[in-house]
Amino acid sequence: MKVLGISGSMRKDGNTAQLIRYILAKVQVEGIETEFVSLADKDIKPCTGCERCKETKWCVIEGDDWGDIANRMLEAEVVVIGSPTYYYDINGQLKNLIDRTYSFYHDRKLAGRNAVAVTVCADRGCERSLETIEGFLNTHQYSYLGHVCGKAYMPGEIMTDERAVKKANAVAAKIINLLQPHD
Repeated sequence: MKVLGISGSMRKDGNTAQLIRYILAKVQVEGIETEFVSLADKDIKPCTGCERCKETKWCVIEGDDWGDIANRMLEAEVVVIGSPTYYYDINGQLKNLIDRTYSFYHDRKLAGRNAVAVTVCADRGCERSLETIEGFLNTHQYSYLGHVCGKAYMPGEIMTDERAVKKANAVAAKIINLLQPHD
């Protein structure tokens, strides 16, 4: 798989999901393979800080959906990862996913891949949510293709945020430029 979109929103078709799907649709039109994953219906347990992953090189927590999503992240050339803003930061579901990738950190399993960060807030807090996602991406040594911060509250409202749509178009163009064969 080339481009994986991950929406941390607990709303399966919320504004974060819509913005990520918009980026993926722009990329897919150019013949680039994409996949979308919503964390809305996923069970992702939190990291327990057990440190056993230092030896196993994989999170030892079992019985949830983390492993499937983690494998998809390892297969992707580009990850478009986003969250709604809850109390000036990313939501807990995406934070659980991110925290469990600590098991990849020891061998830098995600290093060298590319990423886009997406955040949506109703009023304020996008910047701090963005910093959290960027911290995750920087820690794992992703090449950063950019970000999209949008403002929306009601479902579907994100597509009326002209600035966010313009940024989404720009990051989609970067992904396309990166992955399309050049003559």
